[in-house]
Amino acid sequence: MGIIQSLVDFILGLGPSTMLPIILTIFGLILGQGLAKSFRAGVTVGVGFVGVNLVIGLLTSSLGKAAEALVTSLGLNFDIIDVGWPIGAAITFATPIAALLIPIIFILNMILLYFNITKTMDVDLWNYWHLIFPGAMVYYATNSLILAIVLTLINATIIFKLADWTAPAVEHHFGLPGISLPHGETVNFAPIMYALNKVEDKIPGINKINLDGEKLKEKIGIFGEPLILGIILGVLLGILGRYTVTDILSLGIQMGAVMVLMPKMVALLMEGLTPISEGAKDFISKRFPGKDVYIGLDAAVVIGNPSNMTVALLMVPITIFLSVILPYNRMLPFADLAVLPFTVIWAVAASRGDIFRGLINSIITLCMVFFMATNLGPLTTQMGHAVGFEFPAGATMISGIDMSCHITLWIILKLIDYKNTPMFIAGIVALVAYAGMWYWTRNDIKKQYENETE
Repeated sequence: MGIIQSLVDFILGLGPSTMLPIILTIFGLILGQGLAKSFRAGVTVGVGFVGVNLVIGLLTSSLGKAAEALVTSLGLNFDIIDVGWPIGAAITFATPIAALLIPIIFILNMILLYFNITKTMDVDLWNYWHLIFPGAMVYYATNSLILAIVLTLINATIIFKLADWTAPAVEHHFGLPGISLPHGETVNFAPIMYALNKVEDKIPGINKINLDGEKLKEKIGIFGEPLILGIILGVLLGILGRYTVTDILSLGIQMGAVMVLMPKMVALLMEGLTPISEGAKDFISKRFPGKDVYIGLDAAVVIGNPSNMTVALLMVPITIFLSVILPYNRMLPFADLAVLPFTVIWAVAASRGDIFRGLINSIITLCMVFFMATNLGPLTTQMGHAVGFEFPAGATMISGIDMSCHITLWIILKLIDYKNTPMFIAGIVALVAYAGMWYWTRNDIKKQYENETE
C-alpha cells in the first residue's frame, strides 16, 4: 500500500498539464503516429490544459468572491456549509481506501474496454476522486471495505456508460470529436436532463422557444455576444454583491474575458487531441473493425460553451435564492458557487444550448442538489472528521454543491440502507425512475445529431 500510495502521489503531484503530454505521447507512439507528431500533440494538450486552468482560475477567483459577497450581503446562515470541491477532493484522497481504489478503477476501465463494455478510456486521473468519492462514502456508511470496492466498480461502470452515451453530444454540440466526459458529478444528470427536454418538447409555448446564443445575438445585437453578455452578467453580480464601482467594472471585464478566452483555450487543447483521436480511430478500425474508443477528459473542456456560461452566471443568484426558499434545504451555498458552470453542463446541452430551457433544467438540477446535500450532510461530515479535516469556524456540518451531484451515489446509499425502510423504498423508486429515464431517452442523443456530419 505504501508503494501504491507513493506512486499515486507522484502522478497526482505532476498534474494533468505535465502528465498528460507524457501519457498522450506514449499513446500516440502505440498508435503509430511517430515520435514528432505524438510529442507535439501531447505538449499542445499540456499547454491547452494550462490555458484552460488559468481561465478556470480566473473564473473561480472572481466569480467565487462575488458569490461569497452576495451570500454575506444577504446575511444567510445554515448549519451545513458548502466547503467546495477542493476540500471534497482532499478529504476523498485522504481516506484509507483512496490509494487502493485508483489502480482498481484504472484496471476496471481497461477490462471494460477490452470486452467492449465501454468505449471510454478515462485518462483524467486527477478527477478520479469523483469515482472514489462514492466508494469512500459507502465505506464510512457501512465500514465494509469489500462492499465499498464492489459498489465503486458498479458506480464507475455506470459513469463510463453514461460517458459513452453522451459522447455524440460532446462531439456535435461542444465540437469535441472522439472525446467523452466521465465526470461523475456532471454526467450523472444527463438521463434526467434529456428526459426533461423530452417533456418540454410536448409543453405548448415552451416547445416554441429557442433562445440559443446565435438567436440571442440576432435579437439583441452586440448585447448577445459572449463577450458583452459576460460583462453584463459580471456587472450584475457585482451590483448584487454590493461591490464598489471599481470592483463592479473589474468583475464585468473578468467575466467577459472568461467568455472569450475559454473557447480559445479549448481550441488549443483540441489542436493537440485531434491527431491522437484520429490516430486512435485508424488504429482501432484496422485491428478491431467496428469498435470506437473515446478519450475521457475533464468536463472543464466544455464549460466555456457560451450558452453554458450564460446559464451558469444567471444561476449564481438563483441558486442562493433557492437555498432560502426550499423548505428542506440546510446547506449554505458558498465555495462551490464558482463551479456552477460544471453543474449545469447537461441541463444546457440536453436542450442543445437553448438558454431558456437550460435555465429551467438548471433550477431543477439545483433543487435536487440541495436535497442530496442536506440528506448526505451527516455522512459527508463523518468522513471529514474521520480524516482529520479542520472545520471552518461555526460549521456544524459540511457538504458542497459538487459533492452533492452524485445521483448514483445517493441511490446506492439508500439501497444499502435496507434497515431504514422509508429510505430503502426511496432508493428503489429513485433507481427505477433513473433507469426508466435513461431507457426512455436512450436514442434521443443520436436522433438530435443524426443529420449532422462528423
